[in-house]
Amino acid sequence: MSKKLYRSVSDRKISGVCAGVADYFNTDATLIRLIYVFITIFGTAIIGGVLFYFLCAFIIPSE
Repeated sequence: MSKKLYRSVSDRKISGVCAGVADYFNTDATLIRLIYVFITIFGTAIIGGVLFYFLCAFIIPSE
């Protein structure tokens, strides 16, 4: 049985992308959120990180 990536419906802050990724990798959603924020803020393209999040929210189906 293969795992599929879905946006979380029950554990969402904005659209459930980070919680869905956390469920996929079987880890804590808060850890994924902190990693995402750290990469977005300290990365070279803040707009790119925000755009990537909303693209994922549009592309990844809801569970």
